[in-house]
Amino acid sequence: MTKRDLALDLFKLFKTGATRKPNKPAPTKTVGQTGDPELIGNLVSNMIQEREWNSGLAEGNLFITWAAVVGAEIAQHATPISILDSTLTIQTSSTAWATQLNLVADNLLATIQADPSGATIEKLRFIGPNAPSWKKGVRTIRNARGVRDTYG
Repeated sequence: MTKRDLALDLFKLFKTGATRKPNKPAPTKTVGQTGDPELIGNLVSNMIQEREWNSGLAEGNLFITWAAVVGAEIAQHATPISILDSTLTIQTSSTAWATQLNLVADNLLATIQADPSGATIEKLRFIGPNAPSWKKGVRTIRNARGVRDTYG
């Protein structure tokens, strides 16, 4: 059997659809009881409780209402970045703002904990603005010194 014969056999198989499986409808899964329709608000709140999304929604609500929680002046210079292990990381517009907010961190933490959103924050971490990076492109070397490596 030559390569040409093999190619013709494959073409005939694909042309007739012999290798194709018949489409079967996906099995449907009913959620809850079948019958009367329910209010969507009740369904969403049940889903939030079943999947234990309460803390994630509270943290997201803190990010959305950040300016109302900490005040307009602080919100202008400080942005919440992430919450990891009950530690809120806040990026500031300058290192001076990071230092000043570090000094009033206890008061700021008490204000955040008093917020009715329900986010469980136990610690604050302030970081300054992003430093410029020399790493550009997908072919950068991790843990390398950057552009200075080319000078031998």
